[in-house]
Amino acid sequence: MKRLLAPLLLAAATLAWGQSTEIANPDPKVEARLKAIAHELRCLVCQNQTIADSDAPLAVDLRQQTRKMIAEGKSDDEIRAYMVERYGDFVLYKPPFNAATALLWVAPGLLVVGGLAGLALMLRRRREATAAAPAPDPARRKEIEALLAAEDEPRKG
Repeated sequence: MKRLLAPLLLAAATLAWGQSTEIANPDPKVEARLKAIAHELRCLVCQNQTIADSDAPLAVDLRQQTRKMIAEGKSDDEIRAYMVERYGDFVLYKPPFNAATALLWVAPGLLVVGGLAGLALMLRRRREATAAAPAPDPARRKEIEALLAAEDEPRKG
C-alpha cells in the first residue's frame, strides 16, 4: 500500500504547479475587447507573438494592464497610444508608416524590384553574349562531330 501511496502523492503534487488563470470571473465584453487589442500588440519578450498569444510574464502583465484600462473606460486608441508612449512603435504588431519605420515598409518592395532588375540585366547580358558569339565554321564542326563519334564507338561496344 505504501508503494502506491508515494507515486500518487507525487502525481498530486505536480498539479499544484499548474498555472492559474489570469482572472477568476472574466467579463465577456471586457475579454472580447482585450482579445481584439491584444492581437495588435507585440510581446516585447517574444517579439514574434502578440501579447494575446504569449505566455511570457510581461505579456500577462500587459494583458492585465490593458484589462484595467478597459475597465476604466479608456478607448482602444487611448490604450494603444499609452502602450506606444511607454514602449515605442515596436509594441504595435503593425507599426505605422513614418520616418522611423519607413525602411521596414519599403525594404521588401525595394528587394523585389532590385532582384527583378538584376535578373533582367543578367538575361540581357547573356542574350548579347550569345548574339555576339561567332558562327561555327562548318568544316570545323564536321571535324568535331567525327571526333565525338569516334570517342563514342568504344563505349557502345
